[in-house]
Amino acid sequence: MARFALSAQPLDIPALAARLRDPRAGACASFEGWVRDHNDGRGVRGLRYEAYAELAAHEGEAILAEALARFDVIEAACVHRIGELAIGDLAVWVGVSAAHRDAAFAACRWIIDEVKARVPIWKHEHYREGDAGWLHPEPAPR
Repeated sequence: MARFALSAQPLDIPALAARLRDPRAGACASFEGWVRDHNDGRGVRGLRYEAYAELAAHEGEAILAEALARFDVIEAACVHRIGELAIGDLAVWVGVSAAHRDAAFAACRWIIDEVKARVPIWKHEHYREGDAGWLHPEPAPR
C-alpha cells in the first residue's frame, strides 16, 4: 500500500493511524493541517487544492522513503486532500511511528515541510471579498 496519497474524500484518521501500529513502536506523532479562515491578512471563505497527481504521488512517496532512511522511524504516511474544502476541513495528515518520540516528532515535522515544498499541489483560495488567488508550494525551512 502506498505511503503517500491524494484524496478527494474526507480522511479517516483512525484508519490512517492504524497503518502505523507496530509492536516495536513506542510513539506516534501526527500532524493535521486544517483550512483556516484567513491568510496573509485576508479573510478566506474556502479553497480548492489541485495537484499534478502522478508527479505528486511519485514525489510524496520519495519524501516518505527519505524520511524512513533519514530518521529512526518504523512507518510513515501522508494523505493530502484535493478538491473543494471548507473552513475547518482537514487538508493534510501526516503520521509517523517510531520506538521513541524524538524521532517521531522530527520525522513528522520534516515530512510536512518537504511535502509543502516539493509536492506539486496548488491551493486556490477563495477570499471573503469575492476574488480568489493561487498559492504555490512553500520553500522548506532550513
